[in-house]
Amino acid sequence: MTKPPRPPRSKPLLRDETAQLQSRPIRRRNPEQPALPFDPFPERVEPALCDLRQKPPADGKDWGWEVKWDGYRITVHSHQGRVAVMTRGGHDWAHRFPAIVEAVKALGPASMIIDGEAVVLDEQGRSDFNLLQSSLGAVGRRQGKEISPAIMYAFDLLYLDGHDLRRAEYSTRRHLLEDMLAGHEDGAIKISEEVEADPAALLEHACRLGLEGIVGKDRDSSHRPGKTGEWIKLKCVQSDSFMIVGYEASTGSRGGFSSLLLAAYRGDQLTYVGSVGTGFKERDSEQLRKTMDKLLWKRKAPPVLYAGKRSVTWLQPTLIAEIEYRAWTADGKLRHAAYKGLREQQDNADVFNLSSAEL
Repeated sequence: MTKPPRPPRSKPLLRDETAQLQSRPIRRRNPEQPALPFDPFPERVEPALCDLRQKPPADGKDWGWEVKWDGYRITVHSHQGRVAVMTRGGHDWAHRFPAIVEAVKALGPASMIIDGEAVVLDEQGRSDFNLLQSSLGAVGRRQGKEISPAIMYAFDLLYLDGHDLRRAEYSTRRHLLEDMLAGHEDGAIKISEEVEADPAALLEHACRLGLEGIVGKDRDSSHRPGKTGEWIKLKCVQSDSFMIVGYEASTGSRGGFSSLLLAAYRGDQLTYVGSVGTGFKERDSEQLRKTMDKLLWKRKAPPVLYAGKRSVTWLQPTLIAEIEYRAWTADGKLRHAAYKGLREQQDNADVFNLSSAEL
């Protein structure tokens, strides 16, 4: 006796093999459930910048206070498996900050834009701009090829998983950033901690520790690029970017110069603001002299008005130096200036403008 055929283990895809393929009917969206469209991922985000203030505001706003980090402002973009570390000038430095890139990947596959500062810390845990520059080789030699051990102190989240957060309040963006970085404290991206304290007392404490200053942010503000007054900074020691327009040669030093002549903008015109002769390391000085000698000024009249009597080698106004100083003289010159490092053009640093400063 033959056995009957076994029934199929699964149902056929179509009951009628000659019928046309049809999908299930689409259900109508529940009107009680909000629609959440995805926002396009921005290719570039202009950062919010800090206005310099001499004392904390007394305007009644809700301010969040944190340490002012001394490094390079960057935004980290993670989208569709690619990580970019963007400078203010719009250049991708992911190849120069591999530790930061790996830390972003460890956060998961989410699309995000994190705003923060790339820094190198000294032995006391303070950010040191000179150490950062040395790690990048940024004195005119091998620019763009060095790999830095820098870490990132993050303080803002501008995009997350299809949602542009720039219209949200800073307190909301900050909360989301802290939640996202929780459990990743050992990575190269760390939260820039807010400190609950009177800003005047906090600034005094920061100055005693040798920090550059503090930053305050209006917790109710949305993200707006540039200087809007919603982010402010209070400094222990002034530090700004100035154009190098010449140098005074020296035969007694291995670096080949005794001082750099500096200029700031007054409107659109460069104005001489004094010189700096301290803060140079021997190796950096030698490299800087080689770089400057490739930028000699070819015209008869110097690039700025100069009434001094020193013998100056004038330069094309191309190199930007970060200068620390204590104050300004009555005639608009830097007082007690010290060289901190050379800004890279890709960083798009703002040269100090006398027209908008309170001297």
